Amino acid sequence: MTSMLETQKIIYPERDGKRMSDNTKQFRWIQIIESGLESFFKDRPDVFVAGDLLWYPVEGKPKIRVAPDALVVFGRPKGDRGSYRQWEEENIPPQVVFEVLSPGNTKDEMSGKRNFYEEHGVEEYYIYDPESFELTGWIRLGERLEPLTQMKGWSSPLLELRFELDGLGGELKLHRPDGKPFATAEQLQQAEERAEEERLRAERAEESAEQKQQQIKQERQRVERAEESAEQKQQQIKQERQRAERAEESAEQKQQQIEQERQRAERLLARLKAEGIELDEL
Repeated sequence: MTSMLETQKIIYPERDGKRMSDNTKQFRWIQIIESGLESFFKDRPDVFVAGDLLWYPVEGKPKIRVAPDALVVFGRPKGDRGSYRQWEEENIPPQVVFEVLSPGNTKDEMSGKRNFYEEHGVEEYYIYDPESFELTGWIRLGERLEPLTQMKGWSSPLLELRFELDGLGGELKLHRPDGKPFATAEQLQQAEERAEEERLRAERAEESAEQKQQQIKQERQRVERAEESAEQKQQQIKQERQRAERAEESAEQKQQQIEQERQRAERLLARLKAEGIELDEL
């Protein structure tokens, strides 16, 4: 027998007709939390993070739904979705949800959401009021979500993020396991851009230093060549001086030979004259 679900196409709307936020402060904090979670788990392909996404926990019952301001699902792949249909996601519910309060939220509304999350398997539930800076949270113990008595310094077992309030009644601050502040996607992108700029600047500095080293090396080689040329010139000068000295010595020897020849000739003339022999007579 064919069931009504098989004969009638069930529509699961992707929007519930409600605004994502009531004011700019609420919208900003929704973005901070959702984009920060996206960035924090960007290297985890098995963690799905979304903001203001309709969650349908029960197949065939499209009226059972809620759109948390931010949700985290461990064990599901990243990717675009028009809504989170739990039966299409291995029946894994969001384990962590966040709500950011606006002046329009009522106690009955928030109590109803908490009951919804409790019934449908949420493990950790957090509410932040950016007007009063109040942070509240619940954690699952058995079948119930039990309130946390102390939120300041609380560390989420699933997210591994530490919750802090900046000063007395200050803004919400989240810290990573390594102690670094929780950053949004925009902040991380800016940090990555700054890191890239620093890397490029360092590369340019290295290239400039390498060019300077090349210039210094070339100058050193020119100096060495100049020194070699000067040394060669000195060698040439030394050789020329030695040749000149040898030439002077040779000339002096020639003079001495001439003087000796002249003296021998004078002695010969004197001896011949003494013997009465005139040179003209020879």
